[in-house]
Amino acid sequence: MNYEHLRALTPAPGQQPDFAACLAAFPALELAKTTPQDPRYHGEGDVWTHTQMVVEALLALPQYRQASRGDQEIVFLAALLHDVAKHSTTVIDPVTGAIGQPGHSRKGAIDARIALWDAGVPFAVREAICRLISVHQVPFYALAGSRRGKSAEFIVRELSWQLDIRLLAMLAEADMRGRVCADQGKVLDNIALFCEVARDEACFGQPRRFADAHTAVSYFRGAQVHPDYALFQEPGSQVIVMSGLPASGKNSWVARHHPDLPVVSFDDAREALGLAHGKNEGKVAHLAVDRAKDLLRRRQPFVWNATNLSELMRKKTLDLLYSYHAEVELVYLEQPRAELLRRNTRRDTSLSNKTLTAMLHRWDLPLPTEAHRVVYAV
Repeated sequence: MNYEHLRALTPAPGQQPDFAACLAAFPALELAKTTPQDPRYHGEGDVWTHTQMVVEALLALPQYRQASRGDQEIVFLAALLHDVAKHSTTVIDPVTGAIGQPGHSRKGAIDARIALWDAGVPFAVREAICRLISVHQVPFYALAGSRRGKSAEFIVRELSWQLDIRLLAMLAEADMRGRVCADQGKVLDNIALFCEVARDEACFGQPRRFADAHTAVSYFRGAQVHPDYALFQEPGSQVIVMSGLPASGKNSWVARHHPDLPVVSFDDAREALGLAHGKNEGKVAHLAVDRAKDLLRRRQPFVWNATNLSELMRKKTLDLLYSYHAEVELVYLEQPRAELLRRNTRRDTSLSNKTLTAMLHRWDLPLPTEAHRVVYAV
C-alpha cells in the first residue's frame, strides 16, 4: 500500500466509501469489528460500526463537500483512523462491566503515524492526519475548560498552532453524528461554540497571531501574558535541541550545520562512562545534564543531541532549558523505516534494530508550540 492508493480511498463527490478497500489498506481496523464500546455513548455498537457511521457523516457535511481535495483526503483518513487504537486500549470493569478506552486518541495518533510512514505518505499530510486523531475529542469539552484546566480561548489558540481547527471541527462533528447517544445535540452545540471561539480569536483556519515567538512559547507554557503584547525575554543561551529516532541523521546534521558549537549528548555521556545503551541511564542523564547546566550558566550556545522522541522526554529537557531563560530551536529529523534500520545496522552502537523498532510506540513528534522555533528537517 502506498500514498496514491491511500489517496484513492477518499471518495469523489457523490460517491460512497469503499470500506472493503479501507480494511485492506489498514488491516488493524479489522480488530474494530470485535471491539465493544460503552452503550451510553455508542448505542450503535462496536467500533467498526461507529467508524463507518463517522465516515458517512463526514461525507454528508456541507463543509466537507466545500473543502479542497487535499483537505478532504486529510480529514477522511483521520475519520477512518480516529479510533484505530480503541482495540488495544479497551478496559472492561470486572464488577460493573463499564467499558472505557483511555488514551486511545494519543495512541491512535502514534499507530496511524507508523502506518502512514510505512506507506510513504508525505510528512505534512501524515502529521496533519495524526494531529487531528490525537485531539479529535477536544471540541466536545473545550468550553468546559476540561483540557488540563485551560480556558476555551487558550485551547483554540494552542490548537491553532498545531493543526487546522476547521478540519478538527469537521472531524469532531462527524464523530458525534456517527453514533447513537443521548447527549448528541448538546455536544454538537459545544462543537459549534468551539468554532465561534476560534473565529473570535481569528484562528479558525490559521494560527493565532502572537506578538513574537518568545511571547508565544511562554504563553503555551503557562505564562500569564496576552498574545498581543510582547513579553520581555531574559538573556540566556541559544540552544538547538535535536529530536528523532536513532540513526535518523542527527549527528550528521549537527556536524554539517553547527560544527563549532559544543554538543551535549547522551551517547557521548554513555561512551565517557563506558556504558551500553539502556544501562544505568540515570547516571548517563546526570552527566549530560551537568554539562548542559554548566553551558547554561555561562549563557553559551550549544546543541542538545538526543532522541527526545516522546513529549515527556522533551518536556524534561525543555523545562531545564527554559528555567535558564534559553532560546530554543527544536530540529526534528526522520528517515524511511528501511533506511533507518540499514543505518542502525552499520553504526557502532549497542542499540539493536529490534529495540529501535520498539521505540516507534513512543513516537510523539515535536509540536510548533514547544519551542521558539521548530524545524522539521525531513
